Amino acid sequence: MSLDVWLAWCLACIIISLTPGAGAINSMSNGIQYGVRHSLPAVFGQQLGLLLQFIVVGAGLGSLIATSDRLFEVVRWFGVAYLIWLGVQKWRQPFLRIKNETDGDLAYRRRFWQSTLVNITNPKATIFLLALLPQFIDPDRSQWSQLGIMTLTSLIIDIFVMIGFAALATTLVLWMKQERHQRWLNHLFGGLFILAALLMAVFQR
Repeated sequence: MSLDVWLAWCLACIIISLTPGAGAINSMSNGIQYGVRHSLPAVFGQQLGLLLQFIVVGAGLGSLIATSDRLFEVVRWFGVAYLIWLGVQKWRQPFLRIKNETDGDLAYRRRFWQSTLVNITNPKATIFLLALLPQFIDPDRSQWSQLGIMTLTSLIIDIFVMIGFAALATTLVLWMKQERHQRWLNHLFGGLFILAALLMAVFQR
């Protein structure tokens, strides 16, 4: 992969990662509740989901999802239901007394797999990668090595962007110590998860 193509891919990855979506919402939600350091399991869980998306596309299953209406609908509606469930859970979350980063149930493993599902159940990502990757792959070179470079680049960029979202959210911690503010923000994030689900539900290929 030439340097200019790689730089173009980096720019595309930065733009995609900065675009608000379920991943950004999830990172900010974890950042507010647990702090930057303890939001890392959620960030890395999202990267596992993204990695699996790359594998799906690289193995050709992305084409199957793109052409099979039934499989596409199953994946899409599972993702819709899961995001709605996350939104309801966030909306109903009780008041947390915030004292420092380590307060509350850290539940690293649960949040890791929860975040993995947030990324892997979004068929829009599969369709997007399916459309985007061929634009950057040189057919005269090893496709798997190029795919590996592009995957690693995308994961690294997304890690830093998601940590940035979590860090940005931690600036609200002091404001969050008031119960009415925390309730309002929980309702906001819950609503955003549900909005993301609705956008996924009306997504047209």
